[in-house]
Amino acid sequence: MQTTEQTLRGKIEQLLEGTGYELITLTIRPGDNILVEVDRMEGADVDFCAELNRQIVEFLESAGEPDYALEVGSVSIVDPFKTKMQYNKHLGHNVEVLAADGKKYRGQLVSVDDETFSVDCEEKVEVEGKKRKQTQVVTHTWRYDEVKYCKYDLKF
Repeated sequence: MQTTEQTLRGKIEQLLEGTGYELITLTIRPGDNILVEVDRMEGADVDFCAELNRQIVEFLESAGEPDYALEVGSVSIVDPFKTKMQYNKHLGHNVEVLAADGKKYRGQLVSVDDETFSVDCEEKVEVEGKKRKQTQVVTHTWRYDEVKYCKYDLKF
């Protein structure tokens, strides 16, 4: 592929300006297989993804790219969050967090800011004066770089 990932990323971000969509993933795999994943607060629209696909194809053809496979779509609901927008999108929803120490937490995403996010988890804790542990809501706060992943906790 003659077109660099940086050039393609710039073009896609230009195409997304003012649409409310954000580029989540751009991957160029061996064999010039290109994966583009986008998202927005309201969720991705299949017609928008089809139009974005058409615009990227036009760009690649005008750049003289002869052979490539292009896939444009929305992120999977079970994929870990990669941008702050995705955290904001799932504010108030149940999430699963894998902390850097390997411990998993499940609970409601209750706050998101530039540096950290917080999750309310129901946990059994010792309460003074009680023989048995009591279930209480404990708020855990992490910096984004302190977790291996945070993702929507899909339950059936």
